[in-house]
Amino acid sequence: MVSDQLTSEEHLPEKWVEQQTIFMNRIKKRHAHLRKWAKRSGVQCFRIYDRDIPELPFTVDLYDKYLHITEILRFNEMDDDEHDRWTNLMAYTAGRALGLPIEYIFVKYRRRQKKSEQYERISQEGTIHVVQEGGLQFEVNLSDYLDTGLFLDHRVTRQMVGDIALHARMLNLFSYTGSFSVYAAAGGAQSTLSIDLSNTYTAWAQRNLEQNGFFGETHQCVAMDVFQFLHKAQKDGRQFDLIVLDPPTFSNSKKMDRVLDIQRDHPELIRKALAILAKNGIILFSNNFKKFKLAEKDLASSCTIKEITNQTIPEDFQKKRPHRSYIIQHR
Repeated sequence: MVSDQLTSEEHLPEKWVEQQTIFMNRIKKRHAHLRKWAKRSGVQCFRIYDRDIPELPFTVDLYDKYLHITEILRFNEMDDDEHDRWTNLMAYTAGRALGLPIEYIFVKYRRRQKKSEQYERISQEGTIHVVQEGGLQFEVNLSDYLDTGLFLDHRVTRQMVGDIALHARMLNLFSYTGSFSVYAAAGGAQSTLSIDLSNTYTAWAQRNLEQNGFFGETHQCVAMDVFQFLHKAQKDGRQFDLIVLDPPTFSNSKKMDRVLDIQRDHPELIRKALAILAKNGIILFSNNFKKFKLAEKDLASSCTIKEITNQTIPEDFQKKRPHRSYIIQHR
């Protein structure tokens, strides 16, 4: 949360004052433009700013009445204290642009991450808020993790899943907090099964389902390694009509038997998902690795692949390409 000590603009470097003005004007302009679209579309949570200005490398997301700000890079010319003060000032400025009090502003730092590193819990504040999207309700945690529990760039993709889920046996792999499963359940899925290695996210997914009235054996959330699940599901002869496969770029969790690298491992993941995909079933495969290249030649003999990325990028992410999405089916 933004420090309540930063309420004065006295004794600020001239460059910081200039940046304040630029940032405030940009936030106001983007919000004025997007709030009209959001109101028409019934969207409560959306991205206002996404590194639009290189010297202000933030993402700024509005979750109902709360502002979630993430600094993407760090300015090397500042020492730690100066950098924290600058970041705090810019977060405070973004809040002022929208008329939000400082207790409604949350700031995170997403530093360049080495492949051997895992993102960990960063706070124990437990600032949890329930937000609405598509007539459904989702729990977001604004304080404790780098991500809130609801990826805004997949808003359209979630709706797409809801639209095709009627009567489907739906499987959600790397399910995170289960938002795809909630949409599938709301779309009339026969059943949903959410698989994620994390006990925390599995419990969160269960709460999201129950928040929307989906209980019991029909909508299960299981904490399990995805590769182990796929192996067991094939061995047991299980079949699913709709599989959502949205893996992280990289994971080396101690709970896993192997390291996951999505560029290297996606052909194997897709083949294993195809092995339990029912005839005429659909795999929706997505990932957010910016340098991702689909191994089409590797997979061409076993399936058809159609990229649908452009159809899944929402209005507030049009200037970026935050993910790649594909529809995959049996040949």
